[in-house]
Amino acid sequence: MSMIQTERLRLIPLTHDRLQKYLLADHSLEDDLQLAHIDLVIAPELKEAIEQVFLPNTANPEKNYLFSTLWTIILRSANRMVADLCIVDEPNENGEIEIGYGTYAAEQGKGYMTEAVGGIIQWAKQQPSVKAIVAGTDKTNIASYTILQKNGFIRSGETETGFSWRLELY
Repeated sequence: MSMIQTERLRLIPLTHDRLQKYLLADHSLEDDLQLAHIDLVIAPELKEAIEQVFLPNTANPEKNYLFSTLWTIILRSANRMVADLCIVDEPNENGEIEIGYGTYAAEQGKGYMTEAVGGIIQWAKQQPSVKAIVAGTDKTNIASYTILQKNGFIRSGETETGFSWRLELY
């Protein structure tokens, strides 16, 4: 099984079967991964992304599911899920991958996502096809873009409501 390990965390990419269990939010995923049960609340935007993007991509044998799935983030000391990170799709023609992430409400402010993004950066550096990581944040979500800044991302663009971020890996 693919996995990323950091000082406090394990990041596990969810297979098609495990994504379906995640959507059920009935503890079947925790049981499968041998984790402590949590009360999982799935944001509507994440549910839509799983149903419309990640499930079709993880079902497609032509695609490398590691680049188009949700990675669950597990606090090793407590053996429970604390956050999610996704890679939106396989590297584009410029070698860019896009990430998105969210920390569960009760777990925010503990540095887990800064550490998890650092782990995904180290993993991405080992993928020959990946040259850069991009992300978008809402202008009002200071915590979200602070995570990117702490990991060396540079602001690369701006819209009325959001910022674009980029990290070159080479």
